[in-house]
Amino acid sequence: MITQHAQAVWRGALKEGKGSFRFGATEGQYSFGSRFEGGQGSTPEELIGAASAGCFSMALALFLGKRGYTPEVIRTTSAVQLEPTQLAITRIDLETEAEVPALDEGEFQRIAEQARKECPVSKALTGVQIVLKSARLASATADRR
Repeated sequence: MITQHAQAVWRGALKEGKGSFRFGATEGQYSFGSRFEGGQGSTPEELIGAASAGCFSMALALFLGKRGYTPEVIRTTSAVQLEPTQLAITRIDLETEAEVPALDEGEFQRIAEQARKECPVSKALTGVQIVLKSARLASATADRR
């Protein structure tokens, strides 16, 4: 079993307070303002989004490899929707683009959907609708980051 650790510290009342988080080599700050008012800093939802996009990309590479395909690059973004009145994350939209030689669009769609269903973060977040909003193959000539 692999166990990962993260730490968060909150100081003060909800609206006036500030928090910090740390995991691995990553550290950040968050606050009521950053989470609910578009202020400076990070949010827990951004961390969930990063985890979701990262996990999906790795799962996609896994399932492509199992079918004999090697991706040159996979780029995934995640949009996490928070409904403040419900205090609930209601949806996560994933958009992915991959450069995979010799793969047709239909097979890529099937593999991407399998990755969405089977990545560990998706499984952990079963109470949230996670939608694969788009999945497309990209030209290997494009240099994007």
